[in-house]
Amino acid sequence: MVILLILAAWLCYREYQKRKGTKQRQQSPRDMNDEFKKGTGPRRFTYRQLSRATRRFSDDAKLGEGGFGSVYRGFLQDQGLHVAIKRVSKASKQGKREHVSEVTIISRLRHRNLVQLVGWCHEGDELLLVYELMTNGSLDTHLYSTTNVLTWPIRYNIILGMGSALLYLHQEWELCVVHRDIKPSNVMLDSSFNAKLGDFDLARLVSHARDARTTMVAGTRGYIDPECAVTCRATTRFDVYSFGVVLLEIACGRKPVVPEEDESKVLLVRWVWELYGRGELLDAADARLLDGGEAGALEVERTLVVGLWCVHPDSASRPSIRQAMNVLQFEAPLPELPPETPVATYGPPVPVGGGYQSSNTTSTSGTGSGSSRGHSSTSDQTAHSSASSAMSSARGTRSSGTSNTSGTRGTARESKSGSSGMTEQFQSISSSSMS
Repeated sequence: MVILLILAAWLCYREYQKRKGTKQRQQSPRDMNDEFKKGTGPRRFTYRQLSRATRRFSDDAKLGEGGFGSVYRGFLQDQGLHVAIKRVSKASKQGKREHVSEVTIISRLRHRNLVQLVGWCHEGDELLLVYELMTNGSLDTHLYSTTNVLTWPIRYNIILGMGSALLYLHQEWELCVVHRDIKPSNVMLDSSFNAKLGDFDLARLVSHARDARTTMVAGTRGYIDPECAVTCRATTRFDVYSFGVVLLEIACGRKPVVPEEDESKVLLVRWVWELYGRGELLDAADARLLDGGEAGALEVERTLVVGLWCVHPDSASRPSIRQAMNVLQFEAPLPELPPETPVATYGPPVPVGGGYQSSNTTSTSGTGSGSSRGHSSTSDQTAHSSASSAMSSARGTRSSGTSNTSGTRGTARESKSGSSGMTEQFQSISSSSMS
């Protein structure tokens, strides 16, 4: 009897594998290639084409390497086009699932400040994404360069380009896209130093009317909205917070967390807010930008104030990306912020009418500013944890810079669709692009 059960189970498993293989073989790229001939959507490449374009993925062609794989510079001879080819690591199953999401989303987006997806390849265990090549690399490599300092006009143009991209993602496209990983290493620069936002690994599509609930916190330490660690919601306020951190980074030339002997300067947000409260905000500006003149000083001031506004600990007190852009473009006055870093109190979301609503209360800071809003106990713990870690590093061995082209991501990422349907999702890209 036992032998018969084992035999039956083996036959069922064999039949399942056979049907699975048949289904995968039936997922032909013919329909998608028909759309490519019409000039819509990204193009499907063969592995041989991309191998040839990168000289068999030689180390000389490698632009960078991250947790999900490597990025190579390539040249497509039939198009006369230089491209950047992301080769996802075969051992990274979760990375492949996230890159399927990246292709599905970015293939439908069209904006001058977004990195354009040229095509993709999925053959066997190989998954490759082909992008337009950004000749000036990523923002972080220039922001912290000691030889070629970005002038303020270039920095401000980059800020406006980033804001324009987020405005499109949050409010101007048919759906709302939450990027969830805004940071300098994901801001690419073309030959004219125009900003183009890339890397949509962690992006989520959400309704304009309702936030999406996620299962895990995603993003990069230093740029993650502390409230998201409690509420676990994919919301545009997450991106606004990260945008604010990057604004402060660009204006100050400092990373979000920097080990210092002076503990007051470890956390960038806290340090800038203290200077704001003392009326010494411009002292936070990168000293290499002091020759920008009066107009430059006004733009630096707006960048710093909007940066603080965007990282307000109480997400309800943050601006939308449109409100932030209005101030940055001198179309609205500067907001009035409390002189001390606000302290917000919020808890995990509770079920409300089938959805979720976080329990938010507000409290004032030590001096009791009437307009102060809150920064949850969890947020405080997160900030103190980062500060303690950084200061501990400062007292012991000095910490080296962590920003690079690939960035350092949080290890907790949400689970996405299984890899078995990967090819099927790719085949739907063109039809999605047409919709």
